[in-house]
Amino acid sequence: MFEPQLDIIDRVRPTAQEMNAAVELTILMPCLNEAETIQVCVSKAVTFLKEQGISGEVLVADNGSTDGSLELAEAAGARIVHVARKGYGAALRGGIAAAEGRFIVMGDADDSYDFSSLQPFVEKLRSGYDLVMGNRFKGGIEPGAMPFLHYYVGNPVLSFLGRLFFNIPVRDFHCGLRGFNKNSIGELDLATTGMEFASEMVVKSALNGLSICEVPATLKPDGRSRAPHLKTWRDGWRHLKFLLMYSPKWLFFYPGIFLTLFGLGLSAALMFGPIHLSKSVTLDFNSFLASTMLAIVGTQLITFGALARYYAALTRILPPNPRSDKILLLCKTDKLALWSLALLLIGGAVFAGSLIEWAKVDFGTLTNPIVPRLVASGLGLAIVGVQTGFAAFLFGILEIPKRSSI
Repeated sequence: MFEPQLDIIDRVRPTAQEMNAAVELTILMPCLNEAETIQVCVSKAVTFLKEQGISGEVLVADNGSTDGSLELAEAAGARIVHVARKGYGAALRGGIAAAEGRFIVMGDADDSYDFSSLQPFVEKLRSGYDLVMGNRFKGGIEPGAMPFLHYYVGNPVLSFLGRLFFNIPVRDFHCGLRGFNKNSIGELDLATTGMEFASEMVVKSALNGLSICEVPATLKPDGRSRAPHLKTWRDGWRHLKFLLMYSPKWLFFYPGIFLTLFGLGLSAALMFGPIHLSKSVTLDFNSFLASTMLAIVGTQLITFGALARYYAALTRILPPNPRSDKILLLCKTDKLALWSLALLLIGGAVFAGSLIEWAKVDFGTLTNPIVPRLVASGLGLAIVGVQTGFAAFLFGILEIPKRSSI
């Protein structure tokens, strides 16, 4: 749940009459020096609530404005909550914690979104959806409203990865205009403080089985004369990093499985001699060594993936599922230690056998091409055995707090 005492240092409270009335909708705007646009945004939101007959409030989560934004927002009819912790996500977390409404619609205070047309969000929330995302590509993006890289690269790529990694039915992953059920989102324990908060909300909603949908949203050029707070490369990387860290299977497992299978397959094909791809291209011992290294790296990635998923399950960062339950059963210190011992024994036996064959020629030039390949294979198995053994103990270390709390 959100903990407003960590983020909020002061709050302008509504009147007793307002508190007594049931608030259905909070329109939330994060704010940091938005004097040029905050008043028109608040005015549109207040007008929307009155025209639609919705019991609601307009809440501005201020992150340290010094340009008179707060006075303008209050004059237009907003309630103010002061959030001490800096960052887009921190401001929104503080605002969500302070919101009185059952539903919340959040949007930037730069006049790029139309706060007078929020009825589609309210209708979807009333029908039971936990998270309603705006889709700017469906609603319309005015010329100059979205930078070229965001329109053609950043948003499409990150939205595609979000759908691929988490099976989220959202085409515009980073639309800043979205509505949600306060209680449902509050249970997600959102923690990020920067721009990646937008990704965290969607990803955790999907992982926890919340109902998600999209409605069209329009985007126009913002009304500010200064540069936006969003930084293309910095915040793009933060979004991508968040997506990867919350998807161990795509960060570790799938690349690891591919490298392991490819390395093992190529090394098996090269075990008994070179492969001639063409008159000028031949794969031989060097290629065999490379394929062995690929298999070792692949198994290491799989181990990292298992550790990441195990830790995520123990700490409840990711919700449990059948696959994670299998990992929890397989990744026990005793079981992995036995696998480690088996790999070390097999690898040692293969390596010892190849040394015996090499000794027969007084450790001189080998005429049998299989022997150096056996050396590399034996060492590869031993390396995997060693890393598996140490991983076995790391799994046990991660589980110590869990056992101690029982």
